[in-house]
Amino acid sequence: MNKRGDFPPFLMCMKQKLLAFFSAHYRRYHDFIFYSLTLTVIVLSTLLALRITKEKNLQEQQNFHTREIPVQEYTVGEKPIYVALQESGLDKQTVVQIVDKLSSVVNTRRLQKKDTYSVSVENGQLVMLLLSQGFKRYFVANVDGGLVAGVSDVELKTRIQTATGSVKNSLFNSMLAQGLQVPLILDFTDAFSWTIDFNTDTRNGDKYTALWEENYADSGEIVSQDLLAASYQNVNETKPTYAFYFEGEFYDETGKVSKKMFLKSPISFRNYRISSRFSYGRVHPILKIRRPHLGIDYAAPVGTPVQAVADGTVKFAGRKGGFGNFVEIKHANNYTTMYGHLKSFGKGIKVGARVKQGATVGYVGSTGLSTGPHLDFRIKEKEKFLDFLKMKNRNSAVRDIPNEKRQEFEELKVLYLKELNAAKEQPAPVAGEEPHEA
Repeated sequence: MNKRGDFPPFLMCMKQKLLAFFSAHYRRYHDFIFYSLTLTVIVLSTLLALRITKEKNLQEQQNFHTREIPVQEYTVGEKPIYVALQESGLDKQTVVQIVDKLSSVVNTRRLQKKDTYSVSVENGQLVMLLLSQGFKRYFVANVDGGLVAGVSDVELKTRIQTATGSVKNSLFNSMLAQGLQVPLILDFTDAFSWTIDFNTDTRNGDKYTALWEENYADSGEIVSQDLLAASYQNVNETKPTYAFYFEGEFYDETGKVSKKMFLKSPISFRNYRISSRFSYGRVHPILKIRRPHLGIDYAAPVGTPVQAVADGTVKFAGRKGGFGNFVEIKHANNYTTMYGHLKSFGKGIKVGARVKQGATVGYVGSTGLSTGPHLDFRIKEKEKFLDFLKMKNRNSAVRDIPNEKRQEFEELKVLYLKELNAAKEQPAPVAGEEPHEA
């Protein structure tokens, strides 16, 4: 019998074989087992790390969506910016730093009462100060503990608009009641300034149509409006008068530039009237004697701009007897125009100054022999006074569309006419109704 601890012969044989096998293949299996274990650890670690990261991202995303930063909105007139910052819990030194940073991108001393701004503060620190002024946005933000300031423009959109309607009492008030803005109405009347005198030629029932391009913000606020085409038809006429914008000028349907030697009126249309016409036997309202009135009186509120009816050179500017403040302008072809009873003179109006057609020569007043605010306007050819309302040559066109531009103008005119005619087919507008979008 074998001693305790001794292996039977067959076991000893098996042991020796196993030892011999491991001795022969130790390096191969050792490396295999080592790399297998290492790879297993790496895979498990990676999977664990990905799981932790995913859970962390989900938590952060949830926190982002549920995080609410309080925003306070004000106008500058309602509350100064530095007051709102202090009331939000920021200390005086921080408020000074924020206002100084804002001043680097906008002049904070020239803020308007209507300017709006918002303040966002969290955990005692500024998140964002956003100031809206006109169509710009100025901001101061907290980025990694430091203040950053900047400015951005409000994104503007463009659209084509049309409006059509009938005159009731006055063109200006009719268009205004329809919702058209004053600058666009004045552009409309300016387009016809050389062909229609809206102080005298308008009648109830006259038809008007306008086509324009406008830029606007997402808020709906309109930034600018540019008139592209217009038509006006007097109730006593069978065809409308057109004005088409092309390369800086308005042309009629035949391609003749709307600009003439003389404007139709020395006062831009705003619902004013002619209170006295050209006459050789008018009774003077103050002197009470019959004497010629060789001009036209335009009744208008004090301060109404008076414009030069043609290009010329100032021959006289100053006080002149019963005319009060008086301007005399020399024009081409021996014409001279005169403007009396002015409250004051336009900028740069002095003897020898060159003036352009439509330039402001003065403002309606009641100086000299006058019973009320009005403009006494006169024109003469050489030394003979003329009735401005009956002058035929004030409608003569200056030039036509250049031949090389004719086809381009005609193609554009077709598009404008299509839009104008489409507008006329729209239902009759109601006072205060928004214009149609083309």
